[in-house]
Amino acid sequence: MNLILALTTNIILASILVTVAIWLPQLNIYSEKAGPYECGFDPMGSARLPFSMKFFLIAITFLLFDLEIALLLPLPWASQSNNLMTTLIMALVLIVILILGLLYEWLNKGLEWTE
Repeated sequence: MNLILALTTNIILASILVTVAIWLPQLNIYSEKAGPYECGFDPMGSARLPFSMKFFLIAITFLLFDLEIALLLPLPWASQSNNLMTTLIMALVLIVILILGLLYEWLNKGLEWTE
């Protein structure tokens, strides 16, 4: 019963917040609000220019290492579990998969920052 009540409350609250977030900005639209913001200056060019591929490569590399840290972080707490070998083997398999992915990108020159 508590689970159903919590889920219902969360769904209703999320629906109300999404509705307000969509409806509220449409009430007060004016040119400065609809235009791109560049530190108070007039826009120097189009705000819709695509990002550089180097930016995305750096972001993906950061996410890769961030994911490795997130996988390694629970290991001290996992040492307290009853199935220590299973937990360590699964963590090792995940780390090996990530290292193989990094090696694949490196060999295919996907991490070259200069062109």
